[in-house]
Amino acid sequence: MKSIGNIYLCWRKGQSHHRHLVGIIRRNASDGVRFSYIEKNIPAAIEDGFSPYTEFPDIAKVYSDNVLDIFSQRLMKSERADIKPFLDFWEIKPEYKTDKYYLLAHTQGLVTTDNFEFLADYKPHKDLSFVTDLASVRSRKLLPGSVKIGDILSFEIEPENEFDKYAVKVFKDKIEVGYIKKIHSRVFFQSNAKNLIIKVKALDQNGIISRIFVKISF
Repeated sequence: MKSIGNIYLCWRKGQSHHRHLVGIIRRNASDGVRFSYIEKNIPAAIEDGFSPYTEFPDIAKVYSDNVLDIFSQRLMKSERADIKPFLDFWEIKPEYKTDKYYLLAHTQGLVTTDNFEFLADYKPHKDLSFVTDLASVRSRKLLPGSVKIGDILSFEIEPENEFDKYAVKVFKDKIEVGYIKKIHSRVFFQSNAKNLIIKVKALDQNGIISRIFVKISF
């Protein structure tokens, strides 16, 4: 898994609200998996209504016990009848389907009961491939049909962006369709980023396009 670095815990108040990077999960051979909060980001998140993760209540503590076991409770159970379509959608490689760190990174640990996301800091590697959904899509009010599954999208980095120095704007032809999510966008700032391909994988649309899932790969 040379392409996966740290995983960031992200929280936001709701769909149209600002994303706060509130924590970081690190894995290495000597220390195992550790979780800690990004203390400098917590006050602004609390202003928005953030509360610490239930099992990790202490903002100042570095947690090392059962970190992956706790976070992996968000993952779909392997015995579920619909596990194969789930793994196929996120394009989980068979050899990693039991690797909790890999699964958390590639599925973002998304559930419908809260507003947490787990965003991996992907590293450039010839086998890099991951699925993500674009940010700021709903505000574009894109009409159904203006973006289609299979479309290849272009991108433009925005290092001077006032909100995120790793901002990456995404286009269909010359139409702005959204941004690469925080943390996921960092791979576009690597030296070989010009070779990255963004391909539309799935859409949520009803009146307007509300969500665009893309596959990012070399």
